[in-house]
Amino acid sequence: MGFTGPLKYNKWKIKIAALRMYTCCVERVNYDEFFDKCSLPDTLNSWFLVAQLHVWMCLVRMRQEGREGKYMCRYIVHSMWEDVEQRSKIMGIDASHRKEGMKAMTETRFAVAIFGYGRGILSDDCVLAAALWRNLFNCQCDDPKQLELMVEYVRKQMQFIDALDGKDLMLTGEVKLRPGGGERAEHPEGGDATTTTARPGAPPP
Repeated sequence: MGFTGPLKYNKWKIKIAALRMYTCCVERVNYDEFFDKCSLPDTLNSWFLVAQLHVWMCLVRMRQEGREGKYMCRYIVHSMWEDVEQRSKIMGIDASHRKEGMKAMTETRFAVAIFGYGRGILSDDCVLAAALWRNLFNCQCDDPKQLELMVEYVRKQMQFIDALDGKDLMLTGEVKLRPGGGERAEHPEGGDATTTTARPGAPPP
């Protein structure tokens, strides 16, 4: 994996930062608003699809930080699977179904989503919308406005996360999410911003 040599930052600190970043992805997203505006059922699967989208955005950002960033990505994903496993247990899903579900998520769905989103963010809005339709909406969205809403959200969220300081992300894992509304949000390092009442981690109104 290319992680046998020394890294710029302490590996243990990177692992802690990775857990913190995953926690930010989960705790700073307004799932109720996502479910409402995207017409998603309030289920563990829908929660995972929304969380997966935000984890992917963080992975894209951290891969820009060289070997250390790639090392951190490994533990962000590890934290996600541990969380999914725990949530499945809490919901009373039996061991055999949990094992089958986790295998499907890890071996197929997550890899397909990461590839699709990655292709979409580097392409035009139609390609990104298609990736969101397949991987967030489970091919069950008939409303083009919902797709347009999510394309806008992803583009702006990626731009916002990309502006966060790489060293701070590596050492703290503290990732902010852009408020959903307004043309501009508070810059991650301070500066002027337009006022918005939308909450961070929610689709635009």
